[in-house]
Amino acid sequence: MKKLLLAITLFSAVMASSQPSGNTDDGWKKIYRAFATKVNDLVHTRLDARFDYEHAYLNGKVWLTLKPHFYSTDSLRLDAKGMDIHKVALVKASGAQVPLKYAYDSFFLDIKLDKVYKKNESYTVFIDYTAKPNEFKTEGSAAITDAKGLYFINPKGEEKDKPTQIWTQGETEGTSVWIPTIDRPNQKSTQLFNLTVPAKYISLSNGLMTKQAKNADGTRTDTWVMTQPHAPYLFFIGVGDYAVVKDSYKGKEVSYYVEKEYEKVARKIFGYTPEMIRFYSEKLGIEYPWPKYSQIVGRDYVSGAMENTTATLHQESAQQDARELVDGNAWESVIAHELFHQWFGDLVTAESWSNLTVNESFADYSQYLWFEHKYGKDEAGFEQYKEMQEYLRSTDTDRDLVRFYYRDKEDMFDRVSYNKGGRILHMLRNYVGDDAFFASLNKYLTTYKYGNGNAYKLRLAFEEVTGKDLNWFFNQWYFGNGHPKLDISYAYDAGKHIQKVIIKQTQSGDKTFKLPLAIDVYTGSQKQRHQVWVENKVDSFLFTVSAKPNLVNVDADKMVLADKKDNKGLEEFIFQYKHAGNYLDRREAVEFASKKIKDPAAYQLVYDALSDPFYRIRLKALGSFGSATLDAPTIARIEAIAKKDSSRITRAEAIAELGKLKLSQYRSFFLSAVNDSSYSVSGEALKALAGIDSATALKEATRLSGEKNKGKLLLAVTDVLVSYGGESNFETVAEKFAAMPVGQEKFTFLMPFGEFVSKLTNPAQFRRGVDLIVAFRNAIPSQVRERTDPYINGMILGGILSKKEAAGAKEMADYIKSKTTSLK
Repeated sequence: MKKLLLAITLFSAVMASSQPSGNTDDGWKKIYRAFATKVNDLVHTRLDARFDYEHAYLNGKVWLTLKPHFYSTDSLRLDAKGMDIHKVALVKASGAQVPLKYAYDSFFLDIKLDKVYKKNESYTVFIDYTAKPNEFKTEGSAAITDAKGLYFINPKGEEKDKPTQIWTQGETEGTSVWIPTIDRPNQKSTQLFNLTVPAKYISLSNGLMTKQAKNADGTRTDTWVMTQPHAPYLFFIGVGDYAVVKDSYKGKEVSYYVEKEYEKVARKIFGYTPEMIRFYSEKLGIEYPWPKYSQIVGRDYVSGAMENTTATLHQESAQQDARELVDGNAWESVIAHELFHQWFGDLVTAESWSNLTVNESFADYSQYLWFEHKYGKDEAGFEQYKEMQEYLRSTDTDRDLVRFYYRDKEDMFDRVSYNKGGRILHMLRNYVGDDAFFASLNKYLTTYKYGNGNAYKLRLAFEEVTGKDLNWFFNQWYFGNGHPKLDISYAYDAGKHIQKVIIKQTQSGDKTFKLPLAIDVYTGSQKQRHQVWVENKVDSFLFTVSAKPNLVNVDADKMVLADKKDNKGLEEFIFQYKHAGNYLDRREAVEFASKKIKDPAAYQLVYDALSDPFYRIRLKALGSFGSATLDAPTIARIEAIAKKDSSRITRAEAIAELGKLKLSQYRSFFLSAVNDSSYSVSGEALKALAGIDSATALKEATRLSGEKNKGKLLLAVTDVLVSYGGESNFETVAEKFAAMPVGQEKFTFLMPFGEFVSKLTNPAQFRRGVDLIVAFRNAIPSQVRERTDPYINGMILGGILSKKEAAGAKEMADYIKSKTTSLK
């Protein structure tokens, strides 16, 4: 699963942690989370399903073939949540059904078998049931925002402009809300699903569709067959009115299920998938293991994306229009992430949620691998930096990567399992070398395919391939927590020609980390690399040099997961920018120079970075001049970026910088750029235009308000309408806010919309504005609301309240108070 709370993530500005902040009970700290004991093994699952759209029910008949795992047994316990159980029977070889005694408590279905079954003696149980997902109440996590498993979207077609869909979400244990099963990650089952759906819709499930049959009642039954075993949480059903765009990989179907509006851009969104499959197959030395690969987009799915075997589900943010894609495919990393799960997570599945990292850290790291392959080291370097910073800035850092004690299994979906795990793999790759790293992954996948993995098995695979003892690495990074904080200083002895490097570990407590590090020493045009081990609270390293080095670059490959204080000066950072070469080397130099921007040498470095070959460094440089007065050459270079840069997001940032100058000479350029195909360029141009010609900007914003706009353009149009247009534009802005789906974009839009509402004097409009904010607040899943409510109630509604109280608008103030108890 790609965690959009983490990445990525939904409401990431507010959500600091995936563990609910309100729960202070620490009894869970004494509960060891073992993998599920296997009494019976799932072998095969056959489902006949019909969907009751009126009541949001699944009427199902399921045949489960099982066998005792090792010990003989006369009973079977199934997970079956919130269902009506109509019949339970044993299926004889003749097909006859013999009723079985059972007990059901709305969570577990305990079945008394007809006899004692021995190891490898299989049996088949039949269950007739009705699943009622909307009537089953449970909680998910900040990554998996509820757990009812089966979702009917607009089932009666009552919501305007929203399609009718069905989709399922199994992770962690949601599949058992819609099908009785043993809902544990260490179970594996083949399957045959007969899905009876309205004939106007298409269906999607795991494996291959082998048959379609029209029915007399206007429905159609689609048969989906999965001949390879996989975990129940990866079972999937999708139903809706989709366009299906098909590619292929080595004769296997690669398909994209999108709403028909996005059919023409489906390949621009998902089209790299066949190349990704080829790349990952070759890198791992294991061909894509499944018979097809489909990707489908589901409305109201807010958990990012989910790697159901052969049938990945994406949230609607994946559906970007052509103008959004001009700025780049914002969903590309998610597509890569979910695909890699088809090996790590689906082919070899974590045996328990404690070992989630062997699923998620690999998927997280696959993003780096794809960007490295497709776009080069700089783009991969940015991915490494971004993912590392999300972990370092989080409050999750005190958690072990492999966690046998946790409050709830959903708490495992955090920045440790994802971001930190991916960075640990990057360090492991650097330590053992590329060939050994990928050979070890091949060994792990080959040994445990169609089975289960864990961190111990991963270590053994690496040790067998490399011949190295890696207990120290796994004990430190997989079974420990935290990360080092490094203070790096330097001293040069001119008389002895000795360069000294002192590395202090300053993290609290006595714990020290063992870190293999590369240190590059630059003297003139010569670079010498030294491999060292940091393992004490203070380590000193001495290097003989011919002259005072121009630069000593500690962690030269920029891969150690650490907070680093690097006590270099401006001169060294300038040299680092010009000679060290990695993305992070250059970024660090620009960042340091931005803090010394009044120094002419620092200013020159930032100016030079405006011409960096990598657009993200140019982007960083554009925002690094701070309060410095821009000289003519700098303005000219920023203008050139604004007009000609190959990256639209860099162009947009350059336009924003030009806008700060408020020079009328750019009026015609800004006006022209308002019509750019990029939402980012258009939005920044409109804001810049408003700074020098508000009347024309208002005219443009009014025109654009009648069109489809997203992202920065949507925010800019709203800002201009609010700032210069007055209350007459309220209905336009309110309709756009109301129409936006629950997600990050709407969350970002809250601030300008709230500002608009605070200025309203019309009581009816004011109430509607407040109601729209409250409706959005209440539509956010409960697990996420623990983090978003303080922001919405405090900063947004509280800010409006303060302004209305200051203005003496008592009725309006009282209306806000009535919508949230925290403001009373």
